[in-house]
Amino acid sequence: MSTPNGDPASLKPEIPTPKPATSSGIRTVLQYTGIPVSWFDKKPKLPSRNWLIFWGVTGSVVGYYVYDRRECRRIKQEYIDKVKELSEEIIDPLDVSRKVTVYGARWPGDEDYSQAIKYFRTYVKPVLVAAAVDFELIPGKRQGDIARRVAEETRKRRRLDLGIDDVPEPNKLLPSFKPLSVVRQRELEGGVVIVGRPTFKEYMVGLERGWTNGLNKVDEDEELSKILDNDNHFDEANDEAPIPAPQTSLSPVFSMPTYSPPKEPSSSSGHDTPPSTIPPLPPLLLVEFHNRIGITQIPLMIWDWFNRRRWVKSGSEAGYRLVMAQTRPIDVPQKSTDFELGVDTGNGDLDFDKEADNLFKSSLSKIPDETEKARKSYYDKLPEKLATARALSRGTREPTKDELATPPPTEVELRAERLKKERKWRNDVDSWNLVKPSAPVQWDERFREALRIFTDPSEK
Repeated sequence: MSTPNGDPASLKPEIPTPKPATSSGIRTVLQYTGIPVSWFDKKPKLPSRNWLIFWGVTGSVVGYYVYDRRECRRIKQEYIDKVKELSEEIIDPLDVSRKVTVYGARWPGDEDYSQAIKYFRTYVKPVLVAAAVDFELIPGKRQGDIARRVAEETRKRRRLDLGIDDVPEPNKLLPSFKPLSVVRQRELEGGVVIVGRPTFKEYMVGLERGWTNGLNKVDEDEELSKILDNDNHFDEANDEAPIPAPQTSLSPVFSMPTYSPPKEPSSSSGHDTPPSTIPPLPPLLLVEFHNRIGITQIPLMIWDWFNRRRWVKSGSEAGYRLVMAQTRPIDVPQKSTDFELGVDTGNGDLDFDKEADNLFKSSLSKIPDETEKARKSYYDKLPEKLATARALSRGTREPTKDELATPPPTEVELRAERLKKERKWRNDVDSWNLVKPSAPVQWDERFREALRIFTDPSEK
């Protein structure tokens, strides 16, 4: 019998291709799961060079990040375990736990004023909480706020200590009321936390002003208005008619007649002379803090992000020093003695975290020039505004349609505006001069015996 195509070879049965054997029939089972059969025939091979580089770099970065965060948790827990027993101590129900004051000034050039306080909360606070140490946070919302607040608090303290002011009577009726001597002792047992070098500079300036200036409260706006009254910017030419006194309910600061309010009778007369010695002040905990701003700092920002354990260790050590409450006298060399010996020992503790001065944006050095430029531009336009305000108030000309729709400021309003602008300009320049890199930390020899610094606890 012949085949239709006449080829005897076509009568041979087809021999199936043997399938690779797999253990326990895994191949047979997986064929019914929908996995393509061709996948079983592929031979494994190493990824390409590019893929090896990608997975190697990615794995290294992820591994380094995981290691850093694990070390952060370990370090923080290590210091928490060291101090947590202190939180179990029993205190008097009418007493309060140990309390410290935390100052965090605004970092120059940063819009977020709370960066220093955030650093404290992240790296120092856990140790204090574990030891049941209470704290009060005082952020500086504007540059110079810490200096002004410390100076004011010091002035109030001096008045209380001298007996000029007294504790309000309702406070004396509270069960938790403590005499002034006990309050001062509790302050010495507490302490002050200084976060970053800008805060340190502002704090020391405020401390020096508080122990040097007078004891009466000074109204800064009133003092500034007296200075501005003599700058002749609002003087009229001799050929102009005098402007009538404005009828307004504003403060006498803005009114035309010169009025000197009666001075507050002061019971502090005789005490305005700065004291020759300063009583012991709460010890200082100096906490390093760096805030990187700007494009040039991006590589270091990335490096810090992968090395948080360094900040955790630094913050935990600072918190541990505060909790253990071991202090030493502040270390500020005697310049006269060192000069005679020909030795340059630096400024001691006043050089704390000095490398932070190099992290400020270079554009900040233009603040005085930019402020003076803005002041000049304002005063160049002021005569025209004054002429318009006086002409409309005296009726020497009719207002235009635009002036009817949007009335121009009156002279009283211009005076108030000028006072506000001058206050801002002066505060900006003065505050920058306090913290700029070339500005040293304020020092008064009276602080040598009054200030102490928290130090690392001894092994004992």
